[in-house]
Amino acid sequence: MSKKRPSLGLVAKLSGVSPSTVSRILNNTAKVSDSKKKTVLRVIEETGFRPNLAARTLAGGRAMSIGVLTQYIDSPFYGEAIRGIEEVLASEGYTALFASGRGDRELELERLNMLMERNIDGLIVLSSTLEDHELEALAKELPVVLTGRATLNQRLPSIAFDNLGGGALALGHLVDLGHRKIAVIDGPNDPDASLRMEGIRSECVRRDILLDPRLIEIGDFSELGGYKAMGRLLDTRADFSAVIALNDQMAYGAMLALSEVGLDIPDDISLVGFDDLPHSAYTIPPLTTISQPVNRIGAMAASTVLAMSAGYEQSVEQSVAASIVGRQSTAAPK
Repeated sequence: MSKKRPSLGLVAKLSGVSPSTVSRILNNTAKVSDSKKKTVLRVIEETGFRPNLAARTLAGGRAMSIGVLTQYIDSPFYGEAIRGIEEVLASEGYTALFASGRGDRELELERLNMLMERNIDGLIVLSSTLEDHELEALAKELPVVLTGRATLNQRLPSIAFDNLGGGALALGHLVDLGHRKIAVIDGPNDPDASLRMEGIRSECVRRDILLDPRLIEIGDFSELGGYKAMGRLLDTRADFSAVIALNDQMAYGAMLALSEVGLDIPDDISLVGFDDLPHSAYTIPPLTTISQPVNRIGAMAASTVLAMSAGYEQSVEQSVAASIVGRQSTAAPK
């Protein structure tokens, strides 16, 4: 027979206070002496009492949950951000509610409405098809934090990554090794990809490197997209000694395509990725990549939305710098 779960009434009786006082102590709203508070907390620990979260929500008007809107919840990139978000929220007693739009605007709006119906205390937007004015309308209803982008009029707090600088670092790394003919596997019509590409182009101008249009292929940020784009680059028969893939997943696909035609990395082709996903240290060879601390960005977003929910003003934009992680997929051309 299972042991009966201790009740709030039992805690109140053993502590010598009323049940409402126990409830207020749990919600941090009680005006009682330190000794009485310590007694209640000691009894809670001794009895193993666990407050009913639903009851606390009704009493305090807080759902103790944060919505997280993303595009692809199964992506290793977003998975790292989600882990950072969960760790911070759990440490503060909050639950994360995840919803993905999978790049479909109608589905995203549907999933967003689902989150809002659950009376969430705040919203983290990892990636979105929503327009600035739509995000700003949301921010009038609850705390909203963006990652990877800022609204045009800078009204919403955002955790931005230096995609522009990351693109420049990738190109500069290859040029420093001696590469001049460099191909790029671009991403989809996406703000991150656009900024990374802009950084590459700017660095090409600064370094006096000609970026051959034939050596730019579009992928879709997936392994298959990188594989197909690499195949198209090889089909052009154009000469190149290095490739920049605008995310690590496309770099993984490019690796397979190069291997299938007998080209060695880095002896024949050097390869640079972008994001520094955990798997990138374990590819063959280990992938040189631009480090985007996605886990930390997720943790920063969670800390920011909790602070906003508690009534604290936050900086409009926090920026995370790019850095390059040199591994064995890049070398001087032979």
